[in-house]
Amino acid sequence: MSTHDDETPFDAYREEVDRPLSRLFLEYTPGRAGWFSAGMVANFVARMASLVPPLLLGVAIDALFTNEGPFELPLVPDAWLPAGEAEQFWFTVIAIAGSFLIVALFTWIYGVTANMFAHGVMHAVRVDSFEKMQQLDMTFFDDKQTGEVMAVLNNDTQNLEMFLDNALMNSARLVVMVGGITAVLFYLNWQLAFVTLFAIPAMVVFTVWFMHVVEPRYVRERSAVGRLNTRLENAIAGMGLTKTTSSEEYEVGRVRKSSRNLFEKTMDVLKMSYLYRPGMELLAGVAFAATFLVGGLWLVNDAAPGPLTGTLSVGDFVVFLMLTQRIVDPLAEVSNIVDQYQNAKASSERVFGLMDIPVHVEDPDDPIPLENPKGRVEYDDVTFGYVDNELRGAGDSTASEDDEQELEETVLENVSFEADPGETVAFVGPTGAGKSTALKLLLRLYDVQEGAVRLDGHDVRDVTLSDLRSTVGYVSQDTFLFDGTIADNIQYGRFEADDEAVRDAAKAAQAHEFIEDLSEGYETRVGERGVKLSGGQRQRIALARAVLIDPEVLILDEATSAVDTKTELLIQRSIDRLTEDRTTLVIAHRLSTVKDADAILVLEDGRIVERGTHEELLEAEGRYEMLWGAQAGDRETAADTLVE
Repeated sequence: MSTHDDETPFDAYREEVDRPLSRLFLEYTPGRAGWFSAGMVANFVARMASLVPPLLLGVAIDALFTNEGPFELPLVPDAWLPAGEAEQFWFTVIAIAGSFLIVALFTWIYGVTANMFAHGVMHAVRVDSFEKMQQLDMTFFDDKQTGEVMAVLNNDTQNLEMFLDNALMNSARLVVMVGGITAVLFYLNWQLAFVTLFAIPAMVVFTVWFMHVVEPRYVRERSAVGRLNTRLENAIAGMGLTKTTSSEEYEVGRVRKSSRNLFEKTMDVLKMSYLYRPGMELLAGVAFAATFLVGGLWLVNDAAPGPLTGTLSVGDFVVFLMLTQRIVDPLAEVSNIVDQYQNAKASSERVFGLMDIPVHVEDPDDPIPLENPKGRVEYDDVTFGYVDNELRGAGDSTASEDDEQELEETVLENVSFEADPGETVAFVGPTGAGKSTALKLLLRLYDVQEGAVRLDGHDVRDVTLSDLRSTVGYVSQDTFLFDGTIADNIQYGRFEADDEAVRDAAKAAQAHEFIEDLSEGYETRVGERGVKLSGGQRQRIALARAVLIDPEVLILDEATSAVDTKTELLIQRSIDRLTEDRTTLVIAHRLSTVKDADAILVLEDGRIVERGTHEELLEAEGRYEMLWGAQAGDRETAADTLVE
């Protein structure tokens, strides 16, 4: 697969993230330190208590069964221990049972506290990521794929939770177990302890090598997950097109290719894991076998083998074997810890890569309050082009304006016009002329590179986004409805509106009648993206939403493109009443809907090539007159002229 295929929209940002897991702890542990600390303490107590039964068993064997040693325990005063053999036996039984009870109790406490901590962090990371996504510029969403964003908000945050819940606590368990077992073994017989623990340095070297090799494989696997999510999201969203063009096999092939890519990247990781875990178990097994060999010879020959000296009791040998076996599991678990660590590291890089994307369209430091807005709009020699946001947001804050200009694709050039309150200005022209982009600049969905867009004399960059966007209503040709009721969608943006206001807005948008005909009226659920409604019905609900917000400036971007002629005429009457006292900016391909506008601007290749009223433009016999002829009269002649 090509290098380009392995790139994702977050690669440029991810590469700039420094020590992502350390950052995760620094930013998200404060406020949850209590749960984290309680989990660590409970984990420590449970692991240390689990070492008591083998130690008690060894002491009991030597003191009660073989008479090779006294009944004594490390860190426990002799005065606390019973003197008689019967009492020592029952003490051992009760202490072992109590140890298992403590292990069970504190393991439960650890499970609750660790999950509260891990899931709390996951919740906070997911919400913060989504909040940051809400703040990002529209250029981000022009470039990014839905599946990639979903992978960050869902899969990557879950990987962090698994790391914090499992890997982190298992790491603590590993440290406690290895440290505790090492201390006990050295306390019992330091010479045999060296034999038992000789494999640990080899395990450390093997682990460091594994982490170095597997990290880039995890990065590629996470990227493959995002690409598969994108492919699936696109396939589901485009199901209608797929079926109407009999392209099912083609889509299955594309999903198969993306899934195969993920399979291959996952297998690259698993191959290393399958090598690492058996290797760790082999080293641990060698340590166990060496302990059994040396200790067994020591007891059988009743003498220390080789250069070793001193004595070894049966009880101590049993403790060594039991604890050596106990050390195998946590050491072998290192493979899973490393797996989850590398997975979490790759995921945290993607999460913080998203959070670190710079926001270019944001509130000014000292905003001008937009009080009692009137709705006067002015475009002053506006030039705009789409900047390569991948490069601009990748941490290169030192790029000069000349560098950025080289990245731009100019969409608008030297656009100037004015619209006073109560006036309607229409924009017409061929697809791709820049009409929609021009009006999105008023909402600051993008910022201009040159010139200025003003509202009531204020540069829109000098007022807060909330003030600006509560003053300007926008109805797009690409109507979006959330999965919910019709009433919910009309209220969107003015959530406190009552039922009467919702109905009045629907009546003004010619939507009330069809809504009432539905089985559940305003409580009818529209489905994802409004799939249960027709295009015209969705547009009327979107228009009702704008009516309810009651803005001083109204932008209608092909707001009636999906309705029939009769409904369009009815909506147009409502729009005429709605726009009497407010500034209205209209984009239309049906010129009949804008012929009564106070001014009509004809855009072509990002420039205003004609302006005037309907009558003035017809008399000029220019582009507008040709477009009008193509729609209202001699289509063939007008079409030939337009082509020329």
